[in-house]
Amino acid sequence: MCPTRLRRGLPASALLLGLLANAAVAQGQAAETFASVAATAMTRMQRDMMLPPSGNADRDFATMMIPHHEGAVDMAEAELRFGHDPVLRRLAQGIIIEQRQEIAVMQQALAALPGAPAASAPLPMHKDH
Repeated sequence: MCPTRLRRGLPASALLLGLLANAAVAQGQAAETFASVAATAMTRMQRDMMLPPSGNADRDFATMMIPHHEGAVDMAEAELRFGHDPVLRRLAQGIIIEQRQEIAVMQQALAALPGAPAASAPLPMHKDH
């Protein structure tokens, strides 16, 4: 999917999840629900993906995909926290493992690209990733 199409779809998704989270709170449910956790993850992912282009397609790809994968990890963690279906919970576990591995590959690739920061330490991941 092209970045332009991705940018157009994300705000609507984040808005929908935000509305669901607000509806859950308004109905007197616990403040933290799947919808509220998912909305936070989507908002953070969208914000972190929207960086100015560097002019290096490889760098831009990895820089945008890391927060995208972190968002997938956050959503999968929310499924493990709130979901009950054993098939979906197992899928979420796999997503967490695979996405974290791919994040590590992209961080290493970024560090190896020309123009990488002097200290080639892995990029910090948000939360507990």
